[in-house]
Amino acid sequence: MQVRVARGAPAAMGLNGGSDSRPIPRAACESSKPVKYAITTLYTGRSRKAVRFRYGLMVFDLLTVVYFILATPFPVSPAQSLLHMLLALIIALDLACRVLIAQDRVRYMLRIYVLADIVVLGALLLNPITAVNLAFLRILRGLRLGHSEYLLADLRRDWRFFREHEDALGAALNLVVFVFVTAAGVFTFFVGLQGGVPGYIDAIYFTVTTFTTTGYGDITPTTVTGKLVSVGIMIIGVSLFLNLARVIFLPSKVHHVCGGCGLSRHEPDAVHCKHCGAGITIETRGFS
Repeated sequence: MQVRVARGAPAAMGLNGGSDSRPIPRAACESSKPVKYAITTLYTGRSRKAVRFRYGLMVFDLLTVVYFILATPFPVSPAQSLLHMLLALIIALDLACRVLIAQDRVRYMLRIYVLADIVVLGALLLNPITAVNLAFLRILRGLRLGHSEYLLADLRRDWRFFREHEDALGAALNLVVFVFVTAAGVFTFFVGLQGGVPGYIDAIYFTVTTFTTTGYGDITPTTVTGKLVSVGIMIIGVSLFLNLARVIFLPSKVHHVCGGCGLSRHEPDAVHCKHCGAGITIETRGFS
């Protein structure tokens, strides 16, 4: 039996964004590399089981990021250390599976969200044995949410709100990750655990007032390092904030690659490409 990628057979698809429409013998894939085939089916397939698996990973990522944000101002207990090792194991297995099924593994390893996962793993595993507190880096796991291409395809297909506001949601996610990574870093290096929850709130407050250039003046850096950090927060934060404002006020578009010219942004109800006139079929569930 022959299957094609367009029909959902994932054996010829990697996570490097490319696709291959050449027919692949399903039986050969299952018999020669059954483990890899099963993993590929879960991460790239379109079955109900595969979609649920990807949504499960999304929930895991959300809960993990929320936990990392809330745990920042507290000392790490022995129970938390065990939890961190368990989270590191799950993240490492997830990363290993994604690298295993990638067609171009070197290129895939250089993607920003893969590098972020490696940094998160380093923070989880090395934090107990290093003199520098690396806990603030764990929040970078949030970047995974906005860059999983098959999960994004599921969300576009299943949720109309996501289809029509994907760019805004992605920009908002990047801004939120930046705010909390920066705030956690400010808390770690300029406040310390002795500051507790009030110190963490001050760090968040300082980060937001700095990147919005509000600058109330009640919390100001006094050292050269602090001032340089503030400059960096303003430059990066303003850029992310302006990008969010841009995508909010621009007309909403949905992601769908035109087979004729490659245009990837279209009106939500488009049936023809505005650039080349070719017919397009934007995949939806039909009820939203």
